[in-house]
Amino acid sequence: MVFQGRQQEPMADLQGKTIFITGSSRGIGREIALRCARDGANLVITGKTAEPHPKLPGTIHSVAKEVEQAGGRALAIQLDVRDADALHAAVEQTAQQFGGIDVLVNNAGANRRGPIEGYNPAELAAVVQTNLTAPIVLTRLALPYLRKRGRGAVVNVASIAGHIPVLHEAVYSATKFGLRAFTYALAEELEGSGVTVSAVSPGPVDTGFIMDEIDEVPDLVFAQPMSSAEDVAKLVLDCAADGVRERVIPRVTGYLATVGFLFPSLRKLMVPMMERQGKRVKEEYRKRKEASS
Repeated sequence: MVFQGRQQEPMADLQGKTIFITGSSRGIGREIALRCARDGANLVITGKTAEPHPKLPGTIHSVAKEVEQAGGRALAIQLDVRDADALHAAVEQTAQQFGGIDVLVNNAGANRRGPIEGYNPAELAAVVQTNLTAPIVLTRLALPYLRKRGRGAVVNVASIAGHIPVLHEAVYSATKFGLRAFTYALAEELEGSGVTVSAVSPGPVDTGFIMDEIDEVPDLVFAQPMSSAEDVAKLVLDCAADGVRERVIPRVTGYLATVGFLFPSLRKLMVPMMERQGKRVKEEYRKRKEASS
């Protein structure tokens, strides 16, 4: 599913271009970085911690090494996107190292699954700060450098949870609705400036964001086809290249979300059936995970 905005001239190849990616030590962010590196780009690899996680592969430094081995140049920055001063410092460090920014990918994400009353206000605020405040602030900080390039791009990794309310992920869903609204509004604001603003909205993605918290993920999520990090990364780079306003994957999930949003009563009828299906699929993924561990 593609939402077509007014297109500008496509971005040339990524050779020598500087790509700043939040949350790029693993998953979708890492895959974007490696794809860009193969085209000879400069990559800014960021993550909240530079230390290895006992359960998760990859650090900003290990990904930076992979980038260089793939033919790109890398700058690894430890970055908590909730810290506005740290965002400003990271942008300035990037400009000093590579001379500017050509593409900003707001990919870092956070979630708190389950009933909202199970979390304290600070935990919920952290989700909003990571998923919505940070992309807005970082985009503002990067804009002067994107404008100077003549042709720049911002790509926000949103979610189909921003198309339809998701039970037990109320705050996450709210931030992704907000991120999509920011994308569309800013794209209009920057029309003709040479800077495009796009969103990629995936359904469930087979990364640690879901698989490492499989027991907390609502059964409904597993009722939809699972995309890969590679699938999403490709769409991010497609948006950076052509400025299309939004791409959604899987398409069928996007269509179902639109129908469910427009017809809430129909959604309520469909949800129990989809939850049963999702529960069966979720159990298959759990068994597969246990077998590989």
